[in-house]
Amino acid sequence: MFDVEETKERQFQIMIDYRREHGLETLGLMTNQAWLDDPKRLIFTLSRYKFVSKMLAGKTNVLEVGCGDAFFTRLVVAEVENLTAVDFDKAFVDDVNRRMSPRWEFECRVHNMLDGPVSGTFDAAYCLDVLEHIDKKDEHRFLTNMFASLDPRGVAIIGIPSLESQAYATPISKQGHVNCKSMPDLKNTLARHFDNVFMFSMNDEVIHTGFHKMSNYLIAMCCGKKS
Repeated sequence: MFDVEETKERQFQIMIDYRREHGLETLGLMTNQAWLDDPKRLIFTLSRYKFVSKMLAGKTNVLEVGCGDAFFTRLVVAEVENLTAVDFDKAFVDDVNRRMSPRWEFECRVHNMLDGPVSGTFDAAYCLDVLEHIDKKDEHRFLTNMFASLDPRGVAIIGIPSLESQAYATPISKQGHVNCKSMPDLKNTLARHFDNVFMFSMNDEVIHTGFHKMSNYLIAMCCGKKS
């Protein structure tokens, strides 16, 4: 029980009511660590997911690959009809499903993209902060399997830290970042799968089309899937 059950200003009472009716929501495994170690990272990641949510608004079936704790996935869920999120790590998927809110429900399951495509057909697919964790020798198989479930008229969004940013990356980030890319390299990699690849740069929470070598993060938006 809490000591205070009423707010002094009536318009804020809904917050107490929500706590009573729904409890207090918690951060996920990844976001909890970020909030403790480097809170501003949450702003940057929220901005990436907001960009995805606006670009994919109105899509019917959307696939997120490598969702991690999926704390930010709710931003995309709010803008699309159906969302399926997958991750190869059961620890994260269990955490997601344990915290799943009925109001913002989506499907989350274990799937290793190197083992094959996700079943079903999607009109959009995205992955953020995933490709840099895929060994160079496996990236073509990873991307081929990811895009195999994408409708020919679908769109894909890929976001990764830039190669140039790695001089400033934290030790924990560097441990998993085995495949960061420069903008031209990322564009060429994705051009093997799509006729059109549109590149964006990102610094902190700002997405732009500025000089890519000074960017911390890269986002590619792709359409026109090659057969």
